[in-house]
Amino acid sequence: MSTASSSPFDLAVRGGTVVSSHGRASLDVYVRDERIAALCPAAAPGLPARQVVDATGLLVLPGMVDTHVHLMDPGDTGREDFPSGTTAAVLQGVTTIVEHTHSWPVTTPARLAEKLAHLEGRSHVDYGLAAHVWPERVGELDALWRAGVSFFKIFTCTTHGVPALRPDLLAAVFAELARIDGTCLVHCEDDDITAAAEARLRAAGRRDGWIVPEWRSRDAESVAVAVVATLARSTGARVTVAHASSPDMLEDVARYARLGAPIVAETCPQYLTLREDEVATLAGLRKFTPPARLRSDSDETRMWAAFNAGLVNHLSTDHAPSRMDQKAGSIWEVPFGLPGLDTTTPILIDAALTGRTSLERVVAAYATAPARRYRLAGKGDIAIGAAADLALVDPAASWTIGHGLVRSKAGWTPYDGRRVRGRVVGTVLAGEVVARDGALLVDAPRGRFVAGPGAR
Repeated sequence: MSTASSSPFDLAVRGGTVVSSHGRASLDVYVRDERIAALCPAAAPGLPARQVVDATGLLVLPGMVDTHVHLMDPGDTGREDFPSGTTAAVLQGVTTIVEHTHSWPVTTPARLAEKLAHLEGRSHVDYGLAAHVWPERVGELDALWRAGVSFFKIFTCTTHGVPALRPDLLAAVFAELARIDGTCLVHCEDDDITAAAEARLRAAGRRDGWIVPEWRSRDAESVAVAVVATLARSTGARVTVAHASSPDMLEDVARYARLGAPIVAETCPQYLTLREDEVATLAGLRKFTPPARLRSDSDETRMWAAFNAGLVNHLSTDHAPSRMDQKAGSIWEVPFGLPGLDTTTPILIDAALTGRTSLERVVAAYATAPARRYRLAGKGDIAIGAAADLALVDPAASWTIGHGLVRSKAGWTPYDGRRVRGRVVGTVLAGEVVARDGALLVDAPRGRFVAGPGAR
């Protein structure tokens, strides 16, 4: 092996099993200047390094890349902010996020600059930022892309105070994104169907939890996916369907892709694990949209099979937390969303260790594929020259997820009481060990902005 310098490496992670999207091997990982500089068989003599981490018995994964996160900064941070949300992330092996908050949307380059200034020194992980597409701000797309946003968030139904794009405007936006080589994440629910359902349910005086899946129906999602895929195909825009909620939706997206649409699907752990009928008793604590769709064990088996077959391009949390007191009250008024950064890596690692999926598939879906989809340079892989971002996992650990372990401001999790196998015991960001055994090891946040490909 040759190296660029004979001086010691900055960090060596020795004795672990390195897991990538395509396999695993017993390798020592060496870091220099924040990048992976060498990968050597674990049986080979160790090379000199200023700091050595003994990873014997551990899995060494690339740092996870979560590209759908809402941390509220610099808006109303009563629900979440960057310091608390990124603490939750880094303690669970997530080292890069792409964030967009609906309460303070980025719609112009000036807003992006203001947000970047506000976030300086507030993130424990590296971060990209997405922009929202506002109907009256479509002319800003080119400038926002060149300013460094990771992607554009689009809604096909008015939600969270964000206006819907009707099909005619959506077609124009897609055409512009194709022209500038931009990409977008689209929340697919049909505005007319959801609005009509809401009017009918309110007129009937309904206030029970079941309004959520009736209001945000499967038909609303399916119709919107069809429109979005058709327009993606005709314009050539690179489109990701956000939080595809069921095997049927994943199969629809795959079918449109086979027909030539440049479209892929994202999903979230809640669509692999939570049941539709939980909303009947848990109400606001299960108010998110699209809502949970699983009705049976066979539905869950189908969803995992679709995930394993690659119908899911990548997975995210859609971390959109609220405190329990904020989730109490009228089902119509409580916020949409679930916390997820504290639990997604544990849920996925457990799924791999218990046979639902594989470790390689977890790495592909929650690290490598999202980094490639949004062209986050150097992220999501363990390879020479890649960012030295790592998650160390003890596969022998067994523990119980609980509200008391949540570091998000939410303070609760839908997985409270769930027993899981495997635990993140260390996180490396840019070649520095920043977390170990559930505790931060740094005095101040070290995360940096990752500019999107339009700025490079």
